[in-house]
Amino acid sequence: MIEQLSWKVGGQQGEGIESTGEIFSIALNRLGYYLYGYRHFSSRIKGGHTNNKIRVSSTKVNSVADDLDVLVAFDQETIDVNYKELNDHGVIIADSKFEPKKPEDTKAVLYSVPFTELATNLGTSLMKNMVAVGATCAILNIDVEVFREVVKEIFGKKGEAVVQKNMEAIRQGYQFMLSETEGQISHLELAPADGKKRMFMIGNDAIALGALAGGARFMAAYPITPASEIMEYLIKKLPLVGGTVIQTEDEIAAATMAIGAGYGGIRALTASAGPGLSLMMESIGLAGMTETPIVIIDTQRGGPSTGLPTKQEQSDLLAMLYGNHGEIPKIVIAPSTVEEAFYDTAEAFNLAEEYQCPVIVLSDLQLSLGKQTVEPLDYSKVEIRRGKLIPLQEELPELPQKGYFKRYEVTEDGISPRVIPGMKNGIHHVTGVEHDETGKPSEKPLNRKQQMDKRMRKIQHVHFNTPVYKNCPHEESDLLLIGFNSTRGAIEEAIGRLEKEGLKVNHAHIRLIHPFPSEELLPLIKSAKKVAVVEHNATGQLAKIIKMNVGYGEKIVNVLKYDGNPFLPSEVYTECKQLFQPQEI
Repeated sequence: MIEQLSWKVGGQQGEGIESTGEIFSIALNRLGYYLYGYRHFSSRIKGGHTNNKIRVSSTKVNSVADDLDVLVAFDQETIDVNYKELNDHGVIIADSKFEPKKPEDTKAVLYSVPFTELATNLGTSLMKNMVAVGATCAILNIDVEVFREVVKEIFGKKGEAVVQKNMEAIRQGYQFMLSETEGQISHLELAPADGKKRMFMIGNDAIALGALAGGARFMAAYPITPASEIMEYLIKKLPLVGGTVIQTEDEIAAATMAIGAGYGGIRALTASAGPGLSLMMESIGLAGMTETPIVIIDTQRGGPSTGLPTKQEQSDLLAMLYGNHGEIPKIVIAPSTVEEAFYDTAEAFNLAEEYQCPVIVLSDLQLSLGKQTVEPLDYSKVEIRRGKLIPLQEELPELPQKGYFKRYEVTEDGISPRVIPGMKNGIHHVTGVEHDETGKPSEKPLNRKQQMDKRMRKIQHVHFNTPVYKNCPHEESDLLLIGFNSTRGAIEEAIGRLEKEGLKVNHAHIRLIHPFPSEELLPLIKSAKKVAVVEHNATGQLAKIIKMNVGYGEKIVNVLKYDGNPFLPSEVYTECKQLFQPQEI
């Protein structure tokens, strides 16, 4: 028996590749296994190679697996593209329809199974993915009945006959593979799972659920990969709590609508990717100048321009910090797991209202679209804090004749009192130009300095629960590994291998990007002989920010990947090991 399994299904988009992986993984999740799934797909609706790689384990996993145990192929391209990942004991299960050929330089065993033929005999070739699931069950010694509940949920609306046909497709795939192998692949049987119930979700769903739990009641957005699932989730859920989602004509309208809702006292958000965020930059500056709370989700993807819209990258970092014209207060947070995506998004709305500024929740494609096992969420950890927003029921002091409410009053902490439009004695101006305490336009030099200082002063001491995730068992380390967003899992696995070779390795994952947590990071960098910053971009953007805010540039080296694929643990391990001479290990 094995504790972990890496399984991949591939073919052309539109062949049911995603549903095959979905059915397989949901059933195993319900058995109590931990899973981590990552899907490669082309930036078109139909056609082009796609695959779904799923890691199954009896213990928690947070990254893509280095190798592959089972490859399910619906075409020859899947074998040609992915076979090099197969380990020496790997298995290829391929549709006999295309007469599969195994490359000579692999030790994997190839089984040709009539996916399409068996499915067609049952009524439709569309069920070939269910035949493939059944063949997988035979390889892993999994009872096909564990899939019945999932099949019923997915196909139940089409009638019991459809459910039975799909189950029969699974059974026939199982029986055919069993006869082919004669039960000789026991080395791929999974050790039993603990049977506990856990969630299985993508990061975008966690972000959307976090927004809902955090009190968001309005979203304006324009569809874009890889952020669209956030809007799709909230379109279904927000109306249930009196909220709404508007699909706008572009990202400029999305940002300004969300700002308008925020000004009216509604917790509002928008979500996009790099190209959309570029269009929003002027509006984000407006939110900064008017001190209006807004939450913006940026799911990073490959750029520039259209770039690699369906591939992994982390190259929006500097743009999110410095992309605005002029200078505004801004908070940027970066969750690293699906759980953190839920809690951090909920907290983003508190930060936006408490500090009256834009809050950007930075994600990346791997985190947003990768599907992970998630422990049950604790909703008691979510609280609603509205800062200096004056409640509607509270009476404001009478204004002097022809006077105005000091919406932008200069205060010691830089945060001014905030009112809902229409409150008696709360009248004030709102404008994107520089203004005085009541919002009236003013170009006086002294006023300009006072208002600028006030705005910037309020984010000098942002209170965020975990600005830096630390796994630092060593007071002095040979190596400190630093990352953000989805690289956390690969880094953690790489550290385990490096520690086995005698290196003392600490890990810091940055969750509050701006204002930068220099005080938390400084002692870790000072006590490390070398610092490796792991990130998905070509220029080492996070490393640049660390050097600018902490220093110690002579210690810092870049570990970079920008080919559109996520880091594998072995890649982080190899890059870091090369930093040390043999005698140092």
